[in-house]
Amino acid sequence: MDAIKGVARAETGPMSVVLRAGVVVLTLLTAAIHASLGGFLFTMNAAVYVALAVAMVLPAIAPFRWIARLALIGFATATIGGWVLFGARFPLAYLDKAIEVVLLVFLAIELWLFDGGPIGVGRRTRRLFASVAATLVARGNR
Repeated sequence: MDAIKGVARAETGPMSVVLRAGVVVLTLLTAAIHASLGGFLFTMNAAVYVALAVAMVLPAIAPFRWIARLALIGFATATIGGWVLFGARFPLAYLDKAIEVVLLVFLAIELWLFDGGPIGVGRRTRRLFASVAATLVARGNR
């Protein structure tokens, strides 16, 4: 109920483990598919997916995992959009897009439960920009 009110829950417990594991597995699956296609663009796509999967589990960035989630949502959405506009239509491509759609669903659930939904993310983004701006102003006053 807290997530509905815009309050993020702690990323602990069995639901967190299941969701995070799902995100990582789905991300690595789509990375493997893109890597198997060869070519520079597909290889770079796979590399970004792997980097984002690692970011989702690195303890060092836990306070900023919401940014990794947003990056993964944006990247998967852009990948799907690129395929819709320019992609080849063959069975593996449809499987990959299905994996990416399920990945987006898992990420949306995580965003809602652990980040307070769009309102919580908006607040975190505003706080991050305010903090960066304050740091830049403080450095400029030296």
